[in-house]
Amino acid sequence: MSTKEISTALISVFHKDGLDNIVSILKGQGVKFISTGGTQQFLESKGCQVTPVEELTGYPSIFGGRVKTLHPAVFGGILFRRDNKDDDVQAQEFKIPSIDLVIVDLYPFEETVRSSNEEAEIIEKIDIGGISLIRAAAKNFRDVLVVPSKNEYSKLEEVLKEGNGSTDLETRKEFAFRSFGVSSHYDSKISEYFNRDFSLPHMRVSELNYKELRYGENPHQKGIFFGDFEELFDQIHGKAISYNNLVDIDGAVGLIEEFEDASCAIIKHTNACGMAQGKSILEAYERALAGDPVSAFGGIMACNKTIDKACAEKMNELFFEVVIAPDYDDDALDILRSKKNRIILRKKGNVPNTGLVKTTLNGTLWMEKDAKTETISDLEDVAERKCTSEEKESLVFANIIAKHTKSNVIVIAKDNQLLGSGVGQTSRVDAANQAIEKAKRFGFDLNGAVMASDAFFPFPDCVEIAHKAGITAVVQPGGSIRDKDSIEYCNKNGLAMAFTGTRHFKH
Repeated sequence: MSTKEISTALISVFHKDGLDNIVSILKGQGVKFISTGGTQQFLESKGCQVTPVEELTGYPSIFGGRVKTLHPAVFGGILFRRDNKDDDVQAQEFKIPSIDLVIVDLYPFEETVRSSNEEAEIIEKIDIGGISLIRAAAKNFRDVLVVPSKNEYSKLEEVLKEGNGSTDLETRKEFAFRSFGVSSHYDSKISEYFNRDFSLPHMRVSELNYKELRYGENPHQKGIFFGDFEELFDQIHGKAISYNNLVDIDGAVGLIEEFEDASCAIIKHTNACGMAQGKSILEAYERALAGDPVSAFGGIMACNKTIDKACAEKMNELFFEVVIAPDYDDDALDILRSKKNRIILRKKGNVPNTGLVKTTLNGTLWMEKDAKTETISDLEDVAERKCTSEEKESLVFANIIAKHTKSNVIVIAKDNQLLGSGVGQTSRVDAANQAIEKAKRFGFDLNGAVMASDAFFPFPDCVEIAHKAGITAVVQPGGSIRDKDSIEYCNKNGLAMAFTGTRHFKH
């Protein structure tokens, strides 16, 4: 039969919160309880008669609680096949009870890793009996319903109410799927912890939190976000966040986290179309917007300081799909909320440096995040004219933007303001021409500006283009066999050039 009545439940959980209603329902349906330790005490406090696991197995909890449920009387009751005559005979012979419902909530291993550096404490939070119960019950889903974590308590409550003490095969199989997901995730996190000491190549990506999106990059593509967005942001206002929003938010946050002084970044299709610093967040915003007020429409606005009323009033003159800041003044929020669909996010912390993953062909690529950010001390003057202190400050600023922009990229900046960028070009010459043309189109004077490149110049042509536009200093990684050609051009024309020694390709 596909429908099974629950007569006996084994419950062994770390978190008891949310169990009250479930226990009440099971008790009302005449279900027998098997349990041990703290869970047994909890059940008994709710007026339930409980058979201790120790009574069932004939063994006490031993080795400081490491061994409690690991016994044939327990696992036999879960695993024996009810429609198999030989199994039934053996169950009766060894007086093994039929266990129809298993509720487990594992020791909080992940939480312990986050909160403690004590190896002994962490190791003791590796659940052995609980994970074994989950796998056994999930394997025998034709006869047993398994609940693998506190996150499934509410769904179990619905099932118990709807089925009046019985479960169907489809429900049990769905819970089995969820259970193997929990067990594999749990083991993945344990494996990650042990690999901290070895850093061996391995790929075990597991995430239980997920959110279905309206669609993927385009409406005909399905999209899902796996992760805990609420860990990093509070959404204060606006419509549901889309796939493209998430990609752009990632780009915006990665860039804005590089700066400490009041800064604003405007992102469009993951690239900065505006970026600037100022004495106030309002000044930073106005200078960022000036970089490309056309592309800014419908973009992502990210600030690294609290948005006040004055800044919000200026922002509200243009539609930004997403606004990000560490906080907002109340009157600023009132203004920004005036646009119904605008997504307003409060950023709670920095994005963790967990590496980058990309599916490619029939495999997966992994690499470290580009965590290298050059400072003034990393700039090596290579031309006869040395960079001035003002030029060095602007070169560092421009180089950071280039790091966060699609290759090939050329960035032109001055006084910590993005003036123009050539983005995602197949030729570095095209990127340079695009950056200069764009800066001039929005009225910037490039005399005294600086230029940054994400990779070296194979020829001196980009330096020549920059010089003719009025640019006076250039930063690049260096490393071309023809570096001397670019340096010679600088020497002949009074330009300064600095090498960083670090390439920042981004594809």
